Amino acid sequence: MALTTLRYERDGSVGWLRLARPERLNSFTTEMWAELRELGAELRGDPDLRALVVIGEGRAFSSGIDTTMFTGGAVSGDGLEGGPPASPREPASEDPVVDSILQGQDSYTWLEEAPFATIAAVRGYALGAGLQLALACDLRVIAEGTKVGLLEFKYGIIPDLGGTQRLPRLVGAAKAKELIFTATQIDADEALRIGLVERVVTDAELEPTVRDLAATIAAQPPLAVQAAKRAVNAASTLTVRDGLRIEAEGQAVCLRSDDMKEAIAAFVEKRAPSYQRR
Repeated sequence: MALTTLRYERDGSVGWLRLARPERLNSFTTEMWAELRELGAELRGDPDLRALVVIGEGRAFSSGIDTTMFTGGAVSGDGLEGGPPASPREPASEDPVVDSILQGQDSYTWLEEAPFATIAAVRGYALGAGLQLALACDLRVIAEGTKVGLLEFKYGIIPDLGGTQRLPRLVGAAKAKELIFTATQIDADEALRIGLVERVVTDAELEPTVRDLAATIAAQPPLAVQAAKRAVNAASTLTVRDGLRIEAEGQAVCLRSDDMKEAIAAFVEKRAPSYQRR
């Protein structure tokens, strides 16, 4: 697909999705959300993609929503206006504003639901919509000196791209409320301390670290990655017994797979496995 606000490239079985508005610190517009949503629908169906890195071009991951959307009238009580036409679909809500927000959320949710691992490589700033994009990924690696925060209260709104749901699952309800209610920006070390990110590295180490991490995950059995991701994601919303059923269902797929046979054969033969996702 043709992209104007994003860049996508493949390095073997690892994809690199780059936010490509560096002159605006990769701030989000309706066009950018639409491209994310459409690209996500395409990537979820790629059987050879094993891991995806999300990173911003230039000196920032994303500074959040492009504030010209407020002054230009693109954001109002009537929802988001001025972007590309939405893909034909059944409305998810009778309220057109709610429906517009739900469609915007789809631009991020696919990262959490994708059958492959997703990794946010964060530098500079991850604010508002930018931080919410990183929260939708499975893992977050952040460069020293980066500032992160949900600043939506400054504009009289709430984080509506998954921030109120994903942040408390990482840092707890009270800490999430503190960060949202105060619109506070925190640094990389504090983000690591509260469990918002998994690793802090120097800026120079960011891309090499993420490249190695993505390659390590991409080398794992893809059916097992998919099943484990689904089970772990369910752990925060289901009872243990219901979660155990999802775990068992995922394991049943692995036990019946050619990939499990290949894993055992490779172990016995002392070679690297070659998984086919079947």
